[in-house]
Amino acid sequence: MEKGVIIFTGPSLHQDEAKKILDADYRPPVGRNDVLIALRDKPDIIGIIDGVFHQKPAVAHKEILLALDQGVIVVGGSSMGALRASELDDFGMIGVGKVYEAYKNGEIESDDDVAVVFNPQTSELLSEPLVNMSYNFQRACEMGIISQDELQNLNKTAKSIYYPKRTYKKVLEDNDIDITQKNKLIKFLEQKGKDVKREDAKLVLKHIKSLL
Repeated sequence: MEKGVIIFTGPSLHQDEAKKILDADYRPPVGRNDVLIALRDKPDIIGIIDGVFHQKPAVAHKEILLALDQGVIVVGGSSMGALRASELDDFGMIGVGKVYEAYKNGEIESDDDVAVVFNPQTSELLSEPLVNMSYNFQRACEMGIISQDELQNLNKTAKSIYYPKRTYKKVLEDNDIDITQKNKLIKFLEQKGKDVKREDAKLVLKHIKSLL
């Protein structure tokens, strides 16, 4: 195990898979005071991928700023890490990945865009993050599977669904798309749909590995 590296991850990238990329001290999604607790172990690097949003208070900005003040390198991406990095990169936090860039340039603004519900025992996703949906719907539109109007309607529907109930099945049920188009879209999502948060989580680990 790489000494001095603490990573907070969960549904975006399971710890078992993460360890194949970087052998570190993996901890559950970060919440309030978890970075302060991590600092007791005097890490050199903290990676923030997943965090809690609504179950309990989220990780505070001042915790991350304290870590940075103590000389700890803090890298974020994918989910809560992307959001906090977009807010604190001017203070030294490092952000990586598509989700971080989307927060940084204002394409997305809310934690609702990355929030999901997951099984705390297995980290299995029980809902789909809006960032994944938006990305895959856009790709489907670019490939001519859905029209621009259908893209806008799908994104509007997805955004309107409360995040714990947000699934592709629910979005498609609530949208009046021609059955032929709908079947083509379902096939595309099953075969070529990308998990943006998962890919960004891997980038966080690879970036940290490059720093070691």
